Amino acid sequence: MPVIVIAGRKGGIGKSTIAGNLAAEFRAMGKTVAALDADPQHSLVEWASQGEGVLSTCVEKVTNDLREKVRGAQKTADMVVIDTPPGLPDSAYQAILLADLVLLPCGASPLDLFPLKESLGLALKARAARGSKKPRIRFVPSRVLMNTNLGRGLNSSLEGMGKKVLPGIGQRVVVAEAVTKGLTVGEYAPSSAAHAEFETLAKAVDKIVSR
Repeated sequence: MPVIVIAGRKGGIGKSTIAGNLAAEFRAMGKTVAALDADPQHSLVEWASQGEGVLSTCVEKVTNDLREKVRGAQKTADMVVIDTPPGLPDSAYQAILLADLVLLPCGASPLDLFPLKESLGLALKARAARGSKKPRIRFVPSRVLMNTNLGRGLNSSLEGMGKKVLPGIGQRVVVAEAVTKGLTVGEYAPSSAAHAEFETLAKAVDKIVSR
């Protein structure tokens, strides 16, 4: 079963937000999902504990032996989503080694683009170590204000780094509001633009891993 890893050198780029909402969108597609929280801050676990939404039924804390946890999850879930810590520690690299697809979120600031190159390098290192075309690597514009010059230019900047760019996620208050309720955006505000963005991203991811 596909393993999708969300990774990034920089904190605050929306990794956990993307991981949690993707998990919920996959569930909405009728898939079984395991969302593994491998970040020592355990943001996904805290988010899930705030309510009784979909994340409360699929988020699992990972404290050690990530490989064993992933292999176990693959036996029961159609999709395995892994949220990794910022800073690219060894645990993030180990997750990427297990991935079918790595999503690298990036904001519009030049200060976000610099650490993205390190994240990309780590993913390429894992691919070389595996001697495989996997993991596939995709960029995800994240927390972007598209009505700004930086926002409008982000896709071109990312494409210039040589990897495909998936549909982006905007900077929207409703995303944070959903977290405070322990809900995903699709549960909290199903008619919102934010939910439409996550739905579109999930469909794009599903298309890649279903090939």
